[in-house]
Amino acid sequence: MYVKYFKRIIDVIFSLLGLPIFLLISCVVIPLILIDDGFPIFYNADRIGKNGILFKMYKFRSMKKNAPDIRMDDGSTYNAEDDPRVTRIGRLLRKTSIDEIPQLLNVLFGDMSIVGPRPFVPIKGVCNNDEDFLTRLLVKPGITGYTQAYFRNSINQSEKIKFDAEYAKSVSFMMDVKIFFKTIVTVILRKNIYNGK
Repeated sequence: MYVKYFKRIIDVIFSLLGLPIFLLISCVVIPLILIDDGFPIFYNADRIGKNGILFKMYKFRSMKKNAPDIRMDDGSTYNAEDDPRVTRIGRLLRKTSIDEIPQLLNVLFGDMSIVGPRPFVPIKGVCNNDEDFLTRLLVKPGITGYTQAYFRNSINQSEKIKFDAEYAKSVSFMMDVKIFFKTIVTVILRKNIYNGK
């Protein structure tokens, strides 16, 4: 019942309640992005959603225009504190996870959930046929998830996929509540933000 009905209802309620916060933050963030690096304001990229369906995920842009896509050996995005591709305001947005707030729109549109596995970039041949990877696609991706809350970038991609698959197999209201509040603690403490040296 929770997964089939109540989770979506909670998502809609939270995203609607969060929209005024999103608008207020946008009033501050948008001018700062424009001053720092001009347009575009948002970074809209393809991500893999539930059942493998692609969707456009929204984020405040934190990288310089035309920045190259650098990947770790496991296919995850390179992310270091001194990454020269990141703008000055982008560093703050990433540290505070404010860059993720536009994903409330994805939740409202039904592409994402508040809690679920973080959506992956569709890279051909990277874990896409793995059983755990396919299992994680049984649920909607989330703004935050188990690996984001408890590990963030301190574990590799294959470990994230395994934890995500376990989450997908045993989604529950109490688990989502724990992940939600753990995420708040992780963001406040700024734990495990970077995976690159």
